Amino acid sequence: MASWNSIPLEVTYQVLGWLAFVSWSISFYPQVILNFRRKSVVGLNFDFVVLNLTKHTSYLIYNASLYFSSAIHKQYFKKYGKGQMIPVAINDVAFSAHAVLLTAITLFQIAIYERGTQTLSKISVGIVSVVWLTAAVCFFIALPDHHWLWLISVLNAIQVSMTVIKYIPQVFMNFLRKSTDGFSIGNILLDFSGGVTNYAQMVVQSIDQDSWVNFYGNIGKVLLSLVSIFFDIIFIVQHYVLYRDKKALKTLTSPEQDEENGEPIVRSSNQTLPENV
Repeated sequence: MASWNSIPLEVTYQVLGWLAFVSWSISFYPQVILNFRRKSVVGLNFDFVVLNLTKHTSYLIYNASLYFSSAIHKQYFKKYGKGQMIPVAINDVAFSAHAVLLTAITLFQIAIYERGTQTLSKISVGIVSVVWLTAAVCFFIALPDHHWLWLISVLNAIQVSMTVIKYIPQVFMNFLRKSTDGFSIGNILLDFSGGVTNYAQMVVQSIDQDSWVNFYGNIGKVLLSLVSIFFDIIFIVQHYVLYRDKKALKTLTSPEQDEENGEPIVRSSNQTLPENV
C-alpha cells in the first residue's frame, strides 16, 4: 500500500476530509430543526428523503466495506496496483453513518408532523424496491467467488444514481410552488461546501501520489461531489434569485384548521411563513 510523499499534503488531505465531514454532517440539521420548529414537513419533498436514505445506506455499505475489509483491499490492489492508496478515508465512513441516522430522523418527522396533501409517490417506492432487489441479486451473484469489490462497486453505482435522482423531485416541487418555503437553504449551502472540500481532498491525494487512479478507483465519490454541487447551485438560484421572497402556492397546503384559533395550520400564500433555517 502506498504512503504519503508529502507531510503538508497529507495534513491538507486530512483537514479537507474533516471539513467535508463537518459541512455535510451539519447540513442535515437545518432541515430537521426547521421541521421541528414548524411542526410541519410541508414543502419538503418526501421522495427526496426516501431516495436519500437509499443513497446514504448504499454509500455507507460501500465506504465501510472498502475501508475496513482486508479481502476487498486485496482485490482493490490486484485491480489497480499495490502502489495505490485506498480512496476511502475514515471521515467518509463517519459521514455515511451519520447521514443514514439523520435521514432516518427526517423520515420519522414526516411520519409525525403536518404533511398537508403531500404523499410519497409510487414512482419513488418502485425505484427503491428495484434498487434493493438488484442489490440482493448482485449479492448472490458475488457470493460463490467472493467478488466483493465488484459488489460494492455496484452499491457505489447505486449511490451515484440515487444522488442524481434524489434532487429532482425537490427541484420540481420548488418549481411548481414557485417557492422554497419549507425546504432549508442552510442544508444546501453546507452541502455545497461539503461537495467542494470533498472533491479538493481527492485532488490533493492525486497530486501527492502523482496519479489520478483514486478518481476512477472511486468514481462514486467524484460524482457524488460534482452532482451535489450541480444541484446545490440550482437550489441556490431558486432560493435567492427565482423565488426570492415568494410564498408557496395554496395547492400544497393543508385545508385543516387549528381548532383553538381557527387559523390554518399551514399559512396560505399571502401570509408570512417561517423563514428557512
